[in-house]
This record gives sequence, structure tokens and C-alpha cells, in this order.
Amino acid sequence: MTQSLSYPVTRKAEQIDIYHGVEVKDPYRWLEDPNTEETRGWIEAQNQITFAYLENIPKRETIKSRVTQLWNYEKYGTPWKQGDRYFYSKNDGLQNQNVIYTLKNLEDEPEVLLDPNQFSEDGTIALSSLSISEDGRFAAYSLSRSGSDWQEWKLKDIETKKDLSDLLKWSKFSGACWTHDSLGFFYSRYDEPNEKTQFEDVNYCQKLYYHRLGTEQSEDILIYHRPDRKEWGFSGNVTDDGKYLIISVWLGTDSRNLIFYKDLQKKNGEVIELIDQFEADYSFIDNEGSLFWFLTDLDAPRGRLIAIDLNRPEPENWLEIIPEGSETLKDVSTLSDRFILNYLKDAYTTLKIFTLDGDLIREIELPGIGSAGGFNGKRNHTETFYSFTSFTTPTTIYHYDIVTGESTRFRQSNVDFDPEQYTVEQIFYSSKDGTKIPMFLVHHKEIEKNGSNPTYLYGYGGFNVSLTPIFSVANLVWMEMGGIYAVPNLRGGGEYGETWHQAGMKLNKQNVFDDFIAAAEWLIENEYTSTQNLAIGGGSNGGLLVGACMTQRPDLFAAALPAVGVMDMLRFPKFTIGWAWCSDYGSPENEEEFKVLSAYSPLHNLNSGTIYPATLITTADRDDRVVPAHSFKFAATLQECHAGDRPVLIRIETKAGHGAGKPTAKIIEEIGDRWAFLTATLG
Repeated sequence: MTQSLSYPVTRKAEQIDIYHGVEVKDPYRWLEDPNTEETRGWIEAQNQITFAYLENIPKRETIKSRVTQLWNYEKYGTPWKQGDRYFYSKNDGLQNQNVIYTLKNLEDEPEVLLDPNQFSEDGTIALSSLSISEDGRFAAYSLSRSGSDWQEWKLKDIETKKDLSDLLKWSKFSGACWTHDSLGFFYSRYDEPNEKTQFEDVNYCQKLYYHRLGTEQSEDILIYHRPDRKEWGFSGNVTDDGKYLIISVWLGTDSRNLIFYKDLQKKNGEVIELIDQFEADYSFIDNEGSLFWFLTDLDAPRGRLIAIDLNRPEPENWLEIIPEGSETLKDVSTLSDRFILNYLKDAYTTLKIFTLDGDLIREIELPGIGSAGGFNGKRNHTETFYSFTSFTTPTTIYHYDIVTGESTRFRQSNVDFDPEQYTVEQIFYSSKDGTKIPMFLVHHKEIEKNGSNPTYLYGYGGFNVSLTPIFSVANLVWMEMGGIYAVPNLRGGGEYGETWHQAGMKLNKQNVFDDFIAAAEWLIENEYTSTQNLAIGGGSNGGLLVGACMTQRPDLFAAALPAVGVMDMLRFPKFTIGWAWCSDYGSPENEEEFKVLSAYSPLHNLNSGTIYPATLITTADRDDRVVPAHSFKFAATLQECHAGDRPVLIRIETKAGHGAGKPTAKIIEEIGDRWAFLTATLG
């Protein structure tokens, strides 16, 4: 579909920065301030053009109608037990937010504990986190407004369903963990920010606090902070025996962390540094008295299970319980005095049960190739729950008897489609340097490999994140329309452990883009699709992926859908939590890393007179993870440089953030616009 588009004229200003002797122009710097009248006017003008274009696409309403129809099914979260109660989330179908239910016996009628849909008319207040006290009497829950990372904590009496007066503000990147007397909990927060710039200002100096029920936030006890280490963040976790507070110290998005602990049985006990070097990832699993179990990638990039005795904490005394295997160990639970290990094998889940001494008991049989998670509970629990999903299987919840090994369906989602009409295959292709990359291909069985199939190539490739098989109504609608959904497991992710991650970070980041470009070339060479039928998409770090690939190979793709992307690789550390990404991207302050960053930064590699793919950039005005300025400046520059007649548009959502907690209604609208845009620009 061709429409004559006249883009808003975006004012250019004289702004030049010097990086290691290199001059870099930044003429749209003024768009970094979302609060000015000029920026707000620019947003309104861009949205007018974008939505006018989208509204003229004939299939738009039909697509949205089908997405809405398929989305309207019951969705369940994985239950867990605390005290004498079970808890789980459920969405009836089109509710904007999931509802939390509780019940004492699995046969009972569940009761509503928390319904976030009652918090706002438009569903833009979301539940961010939930923690139940040890005795199952109180719930600490945090709320996010309009998609912001900022959280407010509240407390509810579970028996009476009434809120207490407690209110905790300025928390971010934090859960809550109760002491075993159920009188209070540990949580992390920042100092109160500037009200006007709270969604842009850099986040430093997180602090770990203890809040006691019924007291004011000003009375919270500061447990730990490090003003000399402003980048450090703290996550508190109370051991299942209630005796210790485990403090995981994180440094941005670096998977490497420190482990400190505090003996809660000692009054005014000091915080002791157990692991004081950022050398590996350590995830606390459980303990037997002074013996602590950790999942770590120290000397084991695919992960292993070790034990550290607090009485003999030196590394030479550490014990290896379960060594590194050929598969990637992602998670460990302790239940019924057993370890349950969750592995990834070529990006899909396998599960194994071991004794506490590290002897294999059995594997857990899953319904097929897909993704499984859950297995929450206490050390003495003999039951647990897990979820299973795949590209063609909506999430099903299973109850699992750990002693007998029997799985029984607890809740099943029923979606109005026939999974037998779709096929899933996993292929391996060669990247530019010869590395073998796995890729999932999902499509209707009746498609022909004739080079004409509309194809959506989706990727991420960063921060040790693994893309595993999951069910998606959005992707199902795409496949119903005759589309192919392709997901390569790029370097930079966690599918094959820390070595795979490091092969796609910092100075190696170009590998990620090469992997993605090679996936596109493979799809074309093997006649699944063609350039004129190929679209690429991704969000956040995946938005960066799309931006980098469309600037490096604008000839290879017909359409690009970068969502909430990191587009300015020279200024990303200057906003909110952006500094934390230097562990994966590198820092523009480092000359060697600056050269790599500037070489692929999407914003800085747009060239005037180039024909770029049809592009629909999506962002949100309240995104305080990847601030919308990234997308604003990229859109303005792309519209300036683009020489073709393909549309290059930006869709700016209001009262929304990076993605978490987005209301169902907004999600459906965005999916509909995304697929409508591709129907108008592919082929």
C-alpha cells in the first residue's frame, strides 16, 4: 500500500559532542526532554501521521478482531503454596490485568485476593510484585503506574482482604522477602527522585531496608547500602529455615554478582561478605544449617551446583554437588529433600531430579519440546506445580507429585485453533564466522517453500536472555494469515551458557547482528521467503538488533519493527538504569568500546539518501527503562535520511512504559497495528 506521507519537520539544533577526539553531531538532542511543549507537539504530530496511515489499512480492523477473539481465553499462572494457602494468577480472557486468587484446598472455589483491574478504569495500574508472609496471613504487593519501573508497596490482610495503612514508595528493581515471624520484610529502594524528571534521571545508590508491619516508611531500618559503590544494587532473600538473610549484590545487568549474608538470630548481626569478587554468577538455592547451595557458572559456563560451608568458606573448601553438563543449567529448586534442575537443550527445557548428594533420580517427562517453569515450594513440600508451553501449545499448569513422579493437569487453557494444522521445526545455520546457530520455524503445514511467504524474523541476542518456545496469540494470528514466524537463538543470549553470552557482548556485539543477518539470508536462500516478504522485529535490546541490522543491510529486509529500542549507543548510560547495560554493551567512555559502539549505533549509522525498509518504530511516553528519546531521535533521523517511498513511522503509546504491566487492550491494539503495517508493506 502506497500513501503519500509528509513527515513533521523536526527542528535541528547545533549540538556537537567530542568522544575521544571524534566529533559527533546530535541535532535532535532537544527530543530527550519529554516534558517540553515542543517535544509534546512533536509527539502529537508524529502520532497523527502514524495513526492516519494505520487507519487506512483495509485489513487493520479484521486483524484486531481476530486477535481479540483468540485472546479471549482463560490464562493461568503457576500456583505456589505459602502457609496453609495456595496462590495463583488468572485472567478470564480480556481482562486488562491478571487477578490473584487464593484457596486452602485445591478442590475449593478460589477467592479473589487482588484484582488490579479495580485500581484504574483503563487498566494502567499493574501488579508488579507479590510476596506472602511465612504464615500466609499477609501479602506485600507492589503497583506500577502507566508502565513505569517505579513501584509502590502496599500490605493486605489475606483473611479479611483489607489493606493495611502501610505505604512504601520509590522502590525499583526489588521484590519483598518476609522474616519468619511474619512481622516485616526486606525490600530495596532509592532516595526520592526529582518529581519532574523521575522518569529520565539516572538511578544510583540503591539501599536495602527492613519494613515492620504497621510503621511509617520513615521508620524503616537501613540494612545495607554502599555510598562508595553507587552502582551496586541489593536483593534480599531469607533462607527457608528463617535463620539467614542472603544479600545478592548486583552491578547493573552483569550476570556476575557478590553474595553477602547476615545471621538473623544474632541481634544487630553484621553483614558478612561471603563472595566479594565479581567473578561469576552465584544464585542462592537453599541451605542445610551453615551449608549453603549455589548455582554458579564459575569455571562452568553452562552452570553447576556447589556447596559452601560458612564455617569453612574458603574456595578450596567448596564442594561440587552436580558438575557442569552438556546442557545449560538455568534453575534449581529444592523440594522433598531433592534438587530439581531445569536445563536448556538447544533452547528447549529438560528437567532432572537429583538427591542432595548429587545422584540422578529421574528425568521429568514433558508433553513435548517446549518451555517449562515453576517448581516453587519449600524443602519439605512433596508437591509442586509447573507450567508447560510451546509454539503451538497454550500454557498448561501441572500438579507434580515429587515422590511418585506423577504429573496431573491442574488448569488448561483452551484456545480456538487446531494445533495439528501447524508445524514447528528447528534448523541450524551458519553465521558469518561459521558458528552454528539454531533457529525455530513455525508455520501452517500447508505453506510452500516458493520464496513468497510473508516472514517475521524475531530476535533478541543479549543480556544472557534465552528465547525458548512459548505460545503467542499474536504469532498464531500471523501464521493464520499465511506468515512464517522465525526465531534464531543468537549469540549474546543464554541458550548455551556464559560462553555463548560473552560471544555476543561488548567488543563481540557485531556477532549478534551477523547471526541475525545470516538467519535472514538462510530463509531467503532456502526459499521460505524473499527480501520483499521479510520483516524483522524485536524489543528493547531486540529493538537495537533491528535498528543495527536495518542500517547495516537496508537492502535485505522489506520491513522493520523496532520496539522500545536502545538506538543511541553513545548516550544510553545517561538515563535511568542505562548505565547498567555497560556490562553487556561496553561504555562510550572507553575508547576501544566507543569505536565498536559508534560503528553499529543505529542512530549514528543512518545515511542520507538511503532507501530503508518500511519501518514502524514503537515506544511509550512513560518508558523509564529505555527512555523514549532513543526512538524519538532515531525516528527523526530516519525520516530525514530515508530516500524511498516506503513509510517510516513512529507509534508513541501514552500511559504505558517498557512493556511490563501493559493493559490487554493496549497490547491487542499494538499487535493489530503491527500486523496491519506488515500487510501494507510486504510483498
